[in-house]
Amino acid sequence: MPLKHNPDRPRFDAREKVLGKALFAADRPATGLLHAMTVPAAIAKGDIDAIDIDAACAVPGVVRVFTWRDFADITETGATKGGRGPRPGYQPMKRPSVRHRGEPVALVVAETLEAAIEGAEAVRPTYREAAFTAWHDQPGAEREPVEIGEETGDAQAAFDAAAHKIDVRYLHPTQHHNAMEMISTTASFVDGKIIVMEGTQDAGTFKTGLAGMLGIDPDSIEGSSPYLGGGFGQKNGLQEQSALVVKAAMLLRRPVKLVMPRAQLFHTAHHRPYSSHRVRIAASPEGKLEAVLYDTEQQNSRYDGYGGEHGENVSRMYATPNWRSTSRIIRVDTQAVAHQRAPHEHPSSYATECAYDELAYKLGMDPVALRLANDAKRDPIDGRPFSSRRVNECLRRGAELFDWARRNAAPRSMRAGKGELVGLGVATGAYHTRSRPTVARLRLSADGRARIAIGGHEMGQGMRSVVAAEIINVLQIDPERLTVELGDTSVAPQSLTAGSWGCASAAPAARAVALEMRGQLAALAGVESIEGPAHHTLARVRRPFLDVELSAEEGAQHGPGGLDTPTSAWSWIAHFTEVRLVPTTGRVRVHKVVSVADCGRVMNHRTAASQVHGGVTWGIGAALREVGEVDPRFGRVLNNDLADYLLPVNADIGDIEVELLDQPDPALNISGVKGVGEVAMVGATASVVNAVHHASGRRVRHLPIRVEDLI
Repeated sequence: MPLKHNPDRPRFDAREKVLGKALFAADRPATGLLHAMTVPAAIAKGDIDAIDIDAACAVPGVVRVFTWRDFADITETGATKGGRGPRPGYQPMKRPSVRHRGEPVALVVAETLEAAIEGAEAVRPTYREAAFTAWHDQPGAEREPVEIGEETGDAQAAFDAAAHKIDVRYLHPTQHHNAMEMISTTASFVDGKIIVMEGTQDAGTFKTGLAGMLGIDPDSIEGSSPYLGGGFGQKNGLQEQSALVVKAAMLLRRPVKLVMPRAQLFHTAHHRPYSSHRVRIAASPEGKLEAVLYDTEQQNSRYDGYGGEHGENVSRMYATPNWRSTSRIIRVDTQAVAHQRAPHEHPSSYATECAYDELAYKLGMDPVALRLANDAKRDPIDGRPFSSRRVNECLRRGAELFDWARRNAAPRSMRAGKGELVGLGVATGAYHTRSRPTVARLRLSADGRARIAIGGHEMGQGMRSVVAAEIINVLQIDPERLTVELGDTSVAPQSLTAGSWGCASAAPAARAVALEMRGQLAALAGVESIEGPAHHTLARVRRPFLDVELSAEEGAQHGPGGLDTPTSAWSWIAHFTEVRLVPTTGRVRVHKVVSVADCGRVMNHRTAASQVHGGVTWGIGAALREVGEVDPRFGRVLNNDLADYLLPVNADIGDIEVELLDQPDPALNISGVKGVGEVAMVGATASVVNAVHHASGRRVRHLPIRVEDLI
């Protein structure tokens, strides 16, 4: 069937969300539920000499207080928090020691939440503190050897020989997730199985990773996460409390629920680490790039396996004949760092896109013209053709919508009606398009009902809408009679939904299983009889229902892979930002943003545009608000709440105009789709920072930009 543009449909699960039926993990009921609360470590590193639990056990309603002795048999594996591949992570409460501030040192389980909290406050650990390093520039920080990432040509020689070049360093701070749904774990029992209800982007890791940590049969456990209140990488795998809660439920033989308080999440959950970015660029007088050297350092915990792939996407932005990017890890005593929306792509685009803006000023070129002049016809690093590349189309269309032509190039030269300085900035972004092998099980009934169970997780990004669109398109199913089940290992195998591969995995799998259903109907009734709603054909051949399943291997054939595929696959975006700066106070307000994205075929216009609105808002927050303030004396995050960890609110956001090119990429997969959730943020911060420079005349190379930087 030919690919068609999708009409503007409502979000598939909008009614359930409005009515409150789309329950998060902690909202789902369990009979006989017990409540748990952790006791966070009050030191950054050391040993536990003793834990006095007598007062906690005396609190009315407290059932049991667990310590490390109860959990010593938990096995650390690659699935443990901070682990990656064969490298095990770190599980708190497995031993009488502390490796980072705030990690759980006791778990109180009670009949009520109030009793659990009171009991946790009554636990009295005694510590033997050890020396620790909380920050990258303190003694004791361990720097791992530099690793070369992307490389082509001889960047150093070309840079040394160039007549026009810049050498700048940009700093990106620690940032923390603050998803609407806080991290929680509920372990209950149904029909002899352990059901783990946790807001997760990888329900499958409970059957595999959690089972391995607890030494139980994977078939005795199911993971269930049909809805998340935001994921963005923080919920990619097991949390520090996941194994503890499940083990406690197993020992007590009753369901147990723990909702981690937001203040504790700043010390136990994944976050975006501090990073430093040195960017050296050489160009011809006409603005043609001759060499880029891009060197990064990233702060990590002592034990996690998180890499530093900052150069992967920015090396593909423009035609650069000589490129070299390197990375180095700095290990300190903190919890594991990991993915946060556009994890490496956001900080790397911030640094490089601001550096390209500096280059444009040095050459006396328009920043848009500089980018247009360096369009790449093939992947600059490995030479593969792009599956599609419309970044210049994004730039031209964005410049038109934004009226970039009104820009006066000189900083501090444009003013608004009240005397505010006006700044205009531009930046582009890219994000790799990948997919995961996906199982899809489709049942069509003769009465018009249809049910698809598929691998994938609904984080609010619109996964159900994506799957529904392909089933509706191919089989003409009534949306009111379609059920989409995902995020649950009991209905279909689940794999990680992250890296903006959700749409590129689920949409092709859904389309493929629907086409297989259509083919089987044609075999039953004849090709000439399958026009119109598919269930009519099923009724004509007197079949009550028809089941079709697409295996993971078959699902993998319908989507893109990694670096071994014939094409280089990326989503692209261009952001244009206008800021207003009050010269007497240094106050910056983002007045307007125009973002144009190339994300392939748009499966649902409302959810896709919403992703870009959200990504731009994140970018504004990163530029002007967000920073995790670490006290190096104690290793704790000082602003570990929403009162002091500043996020943009409605009053901070001006007009955001989004346009999606909606051009299918059939070379990539049978649905012609690419991701948009992650690329939405890439480059957004740089466009704000570049606009602030244009308004103020000051080049600020750290985030966030504060009032004191501008007055």
